[in-house]
Amino acid sequence: MVKVTVQDLVKEFKLELLNNEEDVAFRPITTSDLSRPGMEMAGFFTYYPAKRIQLLGKTEMTFFSQLTPEEQEDRVERLCTYDTPGIVLSRGMEAPEKLVEAANKMGVPVLRSEMTTTRLSSQLTNYLESQLAPMTAMHGVLVDIYGIGVMITGSSGVGKSETALDLVRRGHRLVADDSVEIRQEHEGALVGRAPELIRHLLEIRGLGIINVMTLFGAGSVRNFKRIGLAIHLELWDQKKQYDRLGLDEDTIKIFDTDLPKMTVPVRPGRNLAVIIEVAAMNFRLKRMGINAAQQFSDQLTNVIEEGDKDDF
Repeated sequence: MVKVTVQDLVKEFKLELLNNEEDVAFRPITTSDLSRPGMEMAGFFTYYPAKRIQLLGKTEMTFFSQLTPEEQEDRVERLCTYDTPGIVLSRGMEAPEKLVEAANKMGVPVLRSEMTTTRLSSQLTNYLESQLAPMTAMHGVLVDIYGIGVMITGSSGVGKSETALDLVRRGHRLVADDSVEIRQEHEGALVGRAPELIRHLLEIRGLGIINVMTLFGAGSVRNFKRIGLAIHLELWDQKKQYDRLGLDEDTIKIFDTDLPKMTVPVRPGRNLAVIIEVAAMNFRLKRMGINAAQQFSDQLTNVIEEGDKDDF
């Protein structure tokens, strides 16, 4: 899991820090859930989710302003704990002096944004879900082909990078080569990207490392892409029976997601870039409800059944 702190939120959303940086502790944020402490402002702290970012909008601050000075002091002291990663005020509102004092005492950052509460809540949640999603790294190449994120895997030297280069030349976009960081941002959605060190780079044996964006332009690369299909390249095995109809549907499990997988045998004379390009187009057709293999199978079954009837 990637470590995210309030400093990352300040940089990403241009938040303003309202208390002294020397007085605060930038604790790690461990959950993407936010808390709008309305019940806590009313004094109910029994189920206070202290480890969440606390988002204060106009409703909470209006209610807070109507409390007595003693109640205000009690609320902010119980709101600011050693577990609280930060407090964010929306709509550019001023932070009450008592809140800043209590936050300084516990080292809690108090931040301000000009965005509306709903918009800020949505953007913070999306960002934290993306950053805190489960992550793994896989050896392979990720290419955006006709809008489908195709993950190409296979043993070292089988031709993954060369195939990716051919696909880029055909107008598709490279996402990652050699190592693909995969995050499950929500159920059923796997998003892949390249490690920052090797972003936009492609390694071709005998040629070396090339910068795809420099050679082919900004339209030849993407920083991230949702993965829809996995294609495994393997050297042709004469003893192995490969699928010739396309009716068998294999999958690979990454986290809780079953990703459709195809195995493509490699041998001299096969144009892998064209095969993978067609596989991506055929995958799109299947998602639209057009399955050529199934249609052929149904037609064949009908012909056989009609032939059986004629025999009688």
